[in-house]
Amino acid sequence: MNSSEKRRMYKVIDLFAGAGGLSLGFEQAGKYIIKVAFENNPAMQATYKKNHPNVDVRGDVCAADYKKIIDEYGSIDIVIGGPPCQGFSNANRQKSHAINQNNLLVKEYIRAIQELQPKAFVMENVSMLKSDVHRFFLSYGDKEKILNYGIKTSEIPLLLLEKDCFFEGAEEISKNQSLVEKYLWTQDDFSILNVIYKFAKNHKKFEKALVKHKKKLLSLISKKEYVDENGYINSVNSDAFNAIRFYFEEKLDSNEVAKRIKNAVCIQKMLNKSKEIFDNDLIVSRYDNENGLVAFIYSYAVYDYLKAVLGSPQNEYVITDKVICAADYGAPQKRMRFVVLGVKKTISEEIALPVGSFDKNNYRKVSDAIKDLEEINPVYDVEDDIHGITLPKEENLSDLAKKLRDSNILRNHIITKTTDIAMARFKAISEGGNFHSLSDEMKENTYTDVKRTQNTIYLRLKYDEPCGTVVNVRKSMWIHPKKNRAVSVREAARLQTFPDSFVFCGSKDKQYQQVGNAVPPMMAKAIAEKIASVLDKQGSDSID
Repeated sequence: MNSSEKRRMYKVIDLFAGAGGLSLGFEQAGKYIIKVAFENNPAMQATYKKNHPNVDVRGDVCAADYKKIIDEYGSIDIVIGGPPCQGFSNANRQKSHAINQNNLLVKEYIRAIQELQPKAFVMENVSMLKSDVHRFFLSYGDKEKILNYGIKTSEIPLLLLEKDCFFEGAEEISKNQSLVEKYLWTQDDFSILNVIYKFAKNHKKFEKALVKHKKKLLSLISKKEYVDENGYINSVNSDAFNAIRFYFEEKLDSNEVAKRIKNAVCIQKMLNKSKEIFDNDLIVSRYDNENGLVAFIYSYAVYDYLKAVLGSPQNEYVITDKVICAADYGAPQKRMRFVVLGVKKTISEEIALPVGSFDKNNYRKVSDAIKDLEEINPVYDVEDDIHGITLPKEENLSDLAKKLRDSNILRNHIITKTTDIAMARFKAISEGGNFHSLSDEMKENTYTDVKRTQNTIYLRLKYDEPCGTVVNVRKSMWIHPKKNRAVSVREAARLQTFPDSFVFCGSKDKQYQQVGNAVPPMMAKAIAEKIASVLDKQGSDSID
């Protein structure tokens, strides 16, 4: 490496690094050295360490001391990462919490930018991040800051109690912290009842849950029976407990049990959400009880906050964003991700995400990634993957396979064992088909609401086109295009454009999850090359 090349190597910190897909893409660009990575999940951290042995891998990003990192590694040029961020939704009635703590991790990412002041940053997330459903609730503590930044706020309705569970006095209880705490169960106690209620609409699964959790349910009933105060909430609780007891005494059927525990569960959800309002000092503009009990809370969009803070005179980043498709950058999947790219205004007055060199006329296909593995039998257990599988020579490799097949040993070619029911379904589904392709008889005893089952469930991939977004393909039961078996961890990794030399650690479940959560390295590499082209024009100090 000559001196001019050395001056153009950039130091990187990867936040929420996962298995390391973003880091790998940046390393493949040949212009970056990853100094520190933060990942709290033990299995993902193990995978990251195995594949990035020279990186200082740390745990909880919330505990990060960026001043110490600068003291140890010098100034950091680039911050990359994909903080998790879930959208706000009243549609999911199963939720017992108002605040998704993952949204707050976006603020941790922003804190890193503020304290490290890198030349550039990349934030990758789901394409919905820019939508209005991703919001922070406004607290009294943040009110002045939000006003000073000029961030727009609006009311968001938070459903506390469903209409058919509403009772006189519900609003007064929700507004009174001492009453909320008086009637609220511990999370452990509530989860015992809630875990069976989740199956209330599926008769067979509900009965199985009752039997499975019998001991805990009877213990809960015994513990709660000392409550003898008069009042609606206590009477609802008593009705729920009696229903469960009568079921186990064979005096009541399960359908009636489901009806009689509903109010107790819904009231506990109301109390949980009300407690969160108090605990987080949230600003409630008003309550409404026309359609159940609804609290209207001031909120602001996550993305508005990011732009306002990082684009402010204190930070001075020019920021761009775009929903990009992994297939445009050479991945054989149509994975849509929202990417935010920022660069110091002193470096460039404008910035743009890279334009891919592929389009729908020449997208890479599933066959390009995994066809050479078709006749290689996968293993079923992690223990059988310790030494991997020796790959036979293959002459007719696609361009993509040549890039990904960078090892003579194939690791992570692991699949789940197929039950008789699943195998019958596999055999009945043709390429491109899914769960909805099955006959009604073959759909029985599977999902709570068959009609609402996603099209990605029991999906048999098609060799001659890109696949959809690679998720946890084990949970989704993805099927190999030609073989009547599940897609292996390695095949899913190939679809994500991880090379064979990149080894995933942990249990089979965790390996599948890591692959599904990852950023396709080829997409990350294109972004890294774009940033380097901008920074190279400005120049950089030598690496440490």
